[in-house]
Amino acid sequence: MREMIRLRQVGSLRDPTNSAGSSVRFADRAGGQAAHDCAEDVRCSLQLTPRQLPSQYLYDALGSALFDAICELPWYRITRAETRRLAAHRDEIFAHLPGLTRIVELGPGDGRKLRTLVEGTSTPLTAHLIDLSAAALARAAHTLSDVPHVTVVSHQTSFEDGLQTVSDRRSSLSGEAHDGSLIAFLGSNIGNFDPPASAALLGRITASLGRGGSLLIGADLVKPERDLRLAYDDPLGVSAAFNLNVLLRINTELGGSFDLPSFRHRVVWNPRCSRMEMYVVSTKAQRVRIEAIDLDIDLGEGEAIWTESSYKYTAEGLRQQLAGAGFDSVAQWIDPDAAFALTLARARER
Repeated sequence: MREMIRLRQVGSLRDPTNSAGSSVRFADRAGGQAAHDCAEDVRCSLQLTPRQLPSQYLYDALGSALFDAICELPWYRITRAETRRLAAHRDEIFAHLPGLTRIVELGPGDGRKLRTLVEGTSTPLTAHLIDLSAAALARAAHTLSDVPHVTVVSHQTSFEDGLQTVSDRRSSLSGEAHDGSLIAFLGSNIGNFDPPASAALLGRITASLGRGGSLLIGADLVKPERDLRLAYDDPLGVSAAFNLNVLLRINTELGGSFDLPSFRHRVVWNPRCSRMEMYVVSTKAQRVRIEAIDLDIDLGEGEAIWTESSYKYTAEGLRQQLAGAGFDSVAQWIDPDAAFALTLARARER
């Protein structure tokens, strides 16, 4: 968990309430095609063996609010650890980025971490926020709206399409290979991609950067299993509500008939793959109908639907993966209490 690729939002993007004169604008608005894609994703994933749901489905308005609550829990330390590293090292980060004019954030969450970072400089910047969730973009844009030296542009689209868009804009505006850009990939978002997918995404990030472009990435590190389990299955049950909400969303938006009280939240640490796995488990045999996609599925007692994986790294393993994607590591800061790494890397000249 968490702050991963968000669910394709059904409907259009609505502007948040902003301060007068704030520099916020929106681009790449998703519409009916996104709703169609969501329905098809549910259809395909629930017919896999084992049954699955893409993790981005966890993030509707309620899911995002529950995730924000998770970030405040004492057992979930990623957000606080990353914010501490950003605040402590932002001067050093900007010292490595003398020509910075633009920050592109993939999955900005509520915008607080990016705000923590940009408050460390007075240089005029354009912040491009890329996310599939309109609600997440609205919250992040609002958080940044009164930072006077930052102009915010929100892109409601996939990471890949958003990277292509901002790369095309950079090329058309600069007309040269040098890139005064920083791509921020925070919140251990990278952990929600399996190894081939994370390598592919890092390759896309490299390709989107010109000479001199940089990446700031946050990654959760391997730690004791007890700590991991508490982070994903907290005693207050907030993580359970976050996970089970995906079934409520399908019931509400796609006409599903999941019997919510008959499902339980389950987490598993998979040491062989170095990942946490999250499931919703049916406690009884039941038939589920999903009207919008004309689908019926039969769930057995104890049958699980896999909703999320979160890979954990070693500091050296992360540096090696970045090197394989065409980056040279510039600096790495580790929060020892939470076992979390913040790494700055620069795209290798091609």
